Amino acid sequence: MKKILLFCFLTLSLGLNAQTYTPVAANLAQREKFQDMKFGLFIHWGIYSQLGAGEWVMNDKKIPYDSYKRLSDFFNPQGYSAHDWVQFAKTSGMKYITVTSRHHDGFSMFGTKASPYNIVDASPYHKDPIKELAEECEKEGIELHFYYSLLDWGRKDYAYGSPIVNGKPEKGDWDSYINFMKTQLTELITNYPAVKGIWFDGHWERKDVNWHYDEIYALIHKLNPAIMIGNNHHMATIPGEDFQLFEKDLPGNNHTGFSGEATISKLPLETCETINNTWGFSITDRSFKSSKQIIHYLVGAAGKNANFLLNIGPMPNGKIQPEFTDTMAIVGAWVKKNGESIYGTRGNTIAEQPWGLVTSKKQNLYVHVLSTPEQPYILIPGLKAKVKSAALFNGGKAIKFKQQAEGVFVYLNGITLDPNDTIVKLTTD
Repeated sequence: MKKILLFCFLTLSLGLNAQTYTPVAANLAQREKFQDMKFGLFIHWGIYSQLGAGEWVMNDKKIPYDSYKRLSDFFNPQGYSAHDWVQFAKTSGMKYITVTSRHHDGFSMFGTKASPYNIVDASPYHKDPIKELAEECEKEGIELHFYYSLLDWGRKDYAYGSPIVNGKPEKGDWDSYINFMKTQLTELITNYPAVKGIWFDGHWERKDVNWHYDEIYALIHKLNPAIMIGNNHHMATIPGEDFQLFEKDLPGNNHTGFSGEATISKLPLETCETINNTWGFSITDRSFKSSKQIIHYLVGAAGKNANFLLNIGPMPNGKIQPEFTDTMAIVGAWVKKNGESIYGTRGNTIAEQPWGLVTSKKQNLYVHVLSTPEQPYILIPGLKAKVKSAALFNGGKAIKFKQQAEGVFVYLNGITLDPNDTIVKLTTD
């Protein structure tokens, strides 16, 4: 009986009220396209960028909301260029962009009629950078997704910190807040028609509240059935979601502690990670990941059948710092050369091995040797398809192989391993 009551409570708190969801053809096609893209750019940018201490600075520094809101009075990013952002993504080999439309501080980075607390009305910039980005993405063939925060540290109807009673904050007006979100989401989908994804975050702040996902997800799919919904709730997926998110971990890993309740679904997968240690701009964070680390993360995600969404935090003026552009130019050159082994592939054909991972596409397997094996060969276990040929992906040099009951042995004698990734292409029947 206790288990039944717990299930009912969790169902209510998630907002699943007898919800059912059957994706239509346009949505299924978008899922397939999403999986083919493999590499995306995550952008955290807002008025918090001006303090140079990450996107959680209001909460971390315990800045009173009324004081924090003054940041909008002098947020004037004259260096912002949608063209430069999109070209950065393209040069890096990325196929889509997910940008923060509204973060936990509640400031909307787009023109909205639902609240005056937005970049058009509350800042001297008086322009809509999201609109410019949407137009540039459509022009350049880059897909656009919107990050949207469920959590709001400042709105009175959200009542941050209030006890939750019967699925609602005791001191807030939950119905008002849900309607506010519905209004903004309607704006984001109808005013920026090229958008193809909504990336929710903040559920984990209130696990015992009724988020009305049945209503919110249904609204989004009604406005545009092709839009893919993902939710960074760190749990198993729920009805209405179209892809599963993993924060700072590859699917199946839980190094950060965010994925303890997240069983891997059959939906398209995506993992997100920062290029340094913070999501928003930090003036002190110089823990920049190397091009090799990023390449390995991309290969790791693809090998585990997931997309890789790499985050940057642009500076307050809207420019991307040179440390990011320099590193991603190297990554982009690698992707341009080796993209066949990443784009359009599927993973989990072969489980991750000590030496690396395998991606597949049609009759080809791409064997990514990321670390030097202990023996002068590698074993691809459990491969049943008959291998016709094996060759280095770069240069096409034929490689000796032997297929046996336990798998395929690929011999690396005399092969100089690439410091980033030695790719062997196997062609099968």
